Amino acid sequence: MATRRLLSLFRGIRSAPPFPANRVIPSFLSSGSSDFGNNTRQNQNQWRLIAAILFSGQAAVFFMDENRIAYAQDDSSNKLLSENTQGQGGNQEAYVSGLQRVEDGAVVSNEHTIKWRIFTDTGRDLFSKGKLDEAEKAFESALKEARLGFGQRDPHVASSCNNLAELKRVRKQFEEAEPLYLEAISILEDSFGPDDIRVGAALHNLGQFYLAQHKLDEARSSYERALKIKGRILAYNNPDYASTVHHLGRVLYLQGKEKDAEALIKESISILEDNGLGESSTCIRRMTTLAQIMLKSNRPADAEMLQRKILHALELLKGWDSLETANAAEALALTLQSLGNLKESRELLEKCLEVRKKVLSEDHIQVASTMLHLARLELYDSKRVPLVNGKYSETSEDLIRAKELLDNYK
Repeated sequence: MATRRLLSLFRGIRSAPPFPANRVIPSFLSSGSSDFGNNTRQNQNQWRLIAAILFSGQAAVFFMDENRIAYAQDDSSNKLLSENTQGQGGNQEAYVSGLQRVEDGAVVSNEHTIKWRIFTDTGRDLFSKGKLDEAEKAFESALKEARLGFGQRDPHVASSCNNLAELKRVRKQFEEAEPLYLEAISILEDSFGPDDIRVGAALHNLGQFYLAQHKLDEARSSYERALKIKGRILAYNNPDYASTVHHLGRVLYLQGKEKDAEALIKESISILEDNGLGESSTCIRRMTTLAQIMLKSNRPADAEMLQRKILHALELLKGWDSLETANAAEALALTLQSLGNLKESRELLEKCLEVRKKVLSEDHIQVASTMLHLARLELYDSKRVPLVNGKYSETSEDLIRAKELLDNYK
């Protein structure tokens, strides 16, 4: 399964030489097995937990997926991470205790490094609570203490640069964020070499930064380089690799390369499915994106198959009392309506309306939206009944129901 069907532009990547033997590789990557193509759950879990902390210290660096913020892993890894930590029990603290350990095995500990840890953890906590002003001050202080405690070109400084850059990106302070991203990458390249996994993670973040500004050429370049590094070290069926594949697909779509984009997004979904994450929220979001691409390219039949898959996954994951499930049902209903399957479309819209009325108030805009979709469907269906004296019958049940729905909306 490791040798997949990515586009020709990645054929050179797949045939690239393996990671140089003399490169410094974190022990968690070399322990147990050097075969990253075997896709064992243990290797994936080790990467998820350790990369999150080795790069920055206690989940300080943000890894981005879709359009959301996450600490150290996107949603596709939640299952892996939770299973790993549950299995380790108290051993998780052992990982945390080594956060200040540098590549040569020495431990750096002084007043400034202690302050760096405190400010980093404080900034992370404030960020998670949405207190961005206070979080920014904490991350700025963490960067200052990292420079004083570890040295100007230490990887801890790169971590702090990346944290502060990500916060500034979220706040759309792009001019201030870019030099921080670039400094982080430069330090990591000097410390570990240009092909290290930490460089790949930082390049992925830089791609996110450029994508947020619609700088598509720069974003594509960052993602492509990150993809080469991740594929070489993590293997081509790793969920982290799939995340970068997906983001590169989004960039290509915005550049008008629809076929290439679709192939990449499909590939990222397949990788998640191969890893048992086909019903994760991340995979569902990616399938939703792919369905939208299919609809925009006038392929409703293809979109229907994918939307049924999405709805089934959400039924299992969230149940029918979830607005996400209702949204998926409505999307499928509209596609079915365009394909002429009015009966099933109506059933789904009515179920969607029931859920939204239950979860939201009856005068909520989403309730009104569903009622309008139902009214439109009834009007469309009424035009298919036989004419009476050259006119549509105003007494047809469908037309009466449509009027009732519109009256209720008013």
